[in-house]
Amino acid sequence: MAENKKYKLSKRDRLNVAWRSQFLQASWNFERMQNIGWAYAMIPALRKLYSSKEDRAQGLKRHLEFFNTHPYLASPILGVTLTLEEERAAGKEIDNAAIQGVKIGMMGPLAGVGDPIFWATVRPVLGAFAASLALGENWLGPIIFFLVWNLIRMAFLWYTQELGYVQGGNITENLSGGLMQKLTQGASVLGMFIMGILVPRWTTMNFALPLSSVNLQEGEYIDFDGIAQMANEGALTGDFLQGVVQDIQNGVSTSPVEVTTLQNTLDTLLPGIGPLLLTLACVWLLRKKVSPITIIFGLFVIGILGFVLKIFA
Repeated sequence: MAENKKYKLSKRDRLNVAWRSQFLQASWNFERMQNIGWAYAMIPALRKLYSSKEDRAQGLKRHLEFFNTHPYLASPILGVTLTLEEERAAGKEIDNAAIQGVKIGMMGPLAGVGDPIFWATVRPVLGAFAASLALGENWLGPIIFFLVWNLIRMAFLWYTQELGYVQGGNITENLSGGLMQKLTQGASVLGMFIMGILVPRWTTMNFALPLSSVNLQEGEYIDFDGIAQMANEGALTGDFLQGVVQDIQNGVSTSPVEVTTLQNTLDTLLPGIGPLLLTLACVWLLRKKVSPITIIFGLFVIGILGFVLKIFA
């Protein structure tokens, strides 16, 4: 029984691996990418499972092979690899090629899952919430973003590593069964839905181009000249001013000329169509391999010219 415990990683050992996995990309390189960070994360497990210096050195060499996936989705692969290393240390015939094959087989499907889940869904939603607090001059905005994001990230790293550790080789069956494809598709749809909501919220466009102007009859607009004259004569009352405020709130024109702009028409027919078309145009340009810097400067130029020509306000 004591001999079996020698080849069993404790929760503390696995926590050490999870903590070191936070630095997976700290020594990223172009030849083998995340291999150094991966080997660094595996050191506590190798130190526990192998007693001789030679076996530990062979383990490190084994895990310095090429590795690259989404930095957060490396955790379930770590969990499976820990199980394989336990079995190998206990005497089961598992060679280096088998361990490397499991890593390569899992890192491909998992690589495409992280972007839609974390970069396109969780981070934008959390960032939008924190930004709305910051825009309201609430100092908790950036603090909430930092704390909640890291709590989500660290919890995900730990629990998915445990999932891989408990499931062992069985998790590869779920990957081949299409689970990752379904998860990726669902996360992509959710991410696009969230981004669609954020477009009109965070993109402001105002087409000031006038389409028509109508001279209003007396009584159809608020006569500020008349109000100023009443103020000079001392004839203003609180009830009168309250009535003026109510008229303004009810949408009564404050000018003798009612001007209908392009923005008024768009807000009536298709609210938010301007930001939507602008976003789709930027996406189309990006797909045409136009540089993001070029698009940004192009938007600056269009905005300045539109303001000078009184198309935008």
